[in-house]
Formats: sequence, C-alpha cells, structure tokens
Amino acid sequence: MSKVIHTEKAPAAIGPYSQAIAASGEFIFVSGQLPVVPEKGEFAGDDIASQTEQSLKNIRSILQAAGADMENVVKTTVLLKDIGDFAAMNEVYAKFFTKDCPARAAFQVAALPKGALVEIEAIAVK
Repeated sequence: MSKVIHTEKAPAAIGPYSQAIAASGEFIFVSGQLPVVPEKGEFAGDDIASQTEQSLKNIRSILQAAGADMENVVKTTVLLKDIGDFAAMNEVYAKFFTKDCPARAAFQVAALPKGALVEIEAIAVK
C-alpha cells in the first residue's frame, strides 16, 4: 500500500514522478530535490550553501506534508555537480541533521537538472 505525498511548499514534480511516496504507512521516499524556491520557481542562489539549504527545506516541507520531519530521515543521497563543494554542503547539511544523523552517500555527477549544484533525496520512517 502506498500513498502519493504532495505539497505546494516544495517544487512540483517536473516529470513523471511524485514529490514523495509513503509506503506501508511507515516509509517515505522523497524524490531528489533541486534547490528551487517553490514560490518563485527559481534556484535559491548561485552558491552551494544556499542551494543545499533550499534542497533540504524542500525535503522538510515534503516530509511535513507526510506527517514526518527531518528526525525521521534514515538515509540521504547527495548529488553534487562538483565534489569540491562537499565541505560547504556538509556545513549546511549539519544544521538540518544534528542528532542521530541519517546514513548518507554523496557523489559527484556529470550534470544535474537545470544546472543545479546539488540535488538531495531522502528516505524516512514514521
């Protein structure tokens, strides 16, 4: 049993996918979030710090729409345009996950949609 999760407080899906799916009433799979400010439809900024913060805010908004929050996250995947941005990304990331941090993988990728510097996906358990 699964349920589509959608909120206007995060960017709408721009393709054939959902913002998130709640599965078995416990698991929430949040699609990769670009650093788009939902009200503007534009990136939060041109630097990795502002883009990381917005991607994580989008994840938090989607989780809240599913009745969860950041402390429910058990796994994230961070896709970076430049792995050299890892330290700056990690500094912002640490503000969102402060206790019992989730498992994480981080990768440099050749390119991200719309020229983003970062995209982050998450798995949470209610």
